[in-house]
Amino acid sequence: MSAAQPARKRDAAATREAILAAAVVEFTENGYARAGVRQIAERAGVTAMMINRYFGSKERLFAEAVDRAFGPPTIVGDERRGLSHSLALTLAESTAPDAELLDPFLLLLRSAADPEAAGILKRGVEAHPGARLAGLLGGSDADVRAQLGLALIAGTWLLRTVVGTTALASADDGRLADLLAAMLEPLTRGAGAAQAGAVRTASDGAPPTG
Repeated sequence: MSAAQPARKRDAAATREAILAAAVVEFTENGYARAGVRQIAERAGVTAMMINRYFGSKERLFAEAVDRAFGPPTIVGDERRGLSHSLALTLAESTAPDAELLDPFLLLLRSAADPEAAGILKRGVEAHPGARLAGLLGGSDADVRAQLGLALIAGTWLLRTVVGTTALASADDGRLADLLAAMLEPLTRGAGAAQAGAVRTASDGAPPTG
């Protein structure tokens, strides 16, 4: 009896993993509203009842799928040195015409308009790439600066990859990286940039903000 228990645990873990992996694909391809529990079950090779058993609801499954999609680093890594340039170069290369599509961005794009999904996506972005980038930036207003950086990243990805605007789609990766790095640099300067801004404001005759 005791010998059979580990096997059941391994089967349960494998089943749960298969469902979660299938859910990430389904939500990425079809978005939250159009993704179906039955379709996820078919991808995973289980019944819809098993999804309810392991995750309780489509909403809870989506929350775990978002964590799975946004958890691993894509554009935002873990190296602080040369941050603006490394972000810019990774973004330029990852959005090149011959690059693979970035699944976390597709998941965000195709699900963000759904009211049930929006709050989950917000928490996922803040908890993973947002927190990772804010930790690298440090200093004052790190969360604000991090999310401005993410906005630039997401906007570049959208226009270059999904919309395919001519100038961005045809831009040389190296030149695009240089331009992006120059835009990201003020966000990566940390507390020093905020203090310098306060000094400039004061010198213009307006009281610095706190």
